[in-house]
Amino acid sequence: MKQVHSILLRSLLAVMALGLASGCSSTFEPWVKPYERDNLADTIMSMNRNPVSMAYTHHAYQAREGARGAEGGAGGGCGCN
Repeated sequence: MKQVHSILLRSLLAVMALGLASGCSSTFEPWVKPYERDNLADTIMSMNRNPVSMAYTHHAYQAREGARGAEGGAGGGCGCN
């Protein structure tokens, strides 16, 4: 009986080791290719029905809250406006 448990334990450990090792494969490819990203950055992909109206709504919201940004605005991260 102990021998059967030992065999089952070894096989379970082997399967777990193979499962963990297979997660380290380097075959991951991005879903969006770099040359396709300009299609996603197009303004037609925006969820806004009227971008001009939404820009004004954001401006009014920022004035009301007394804070600017934090809506995911564009920028290069250099700190310049």
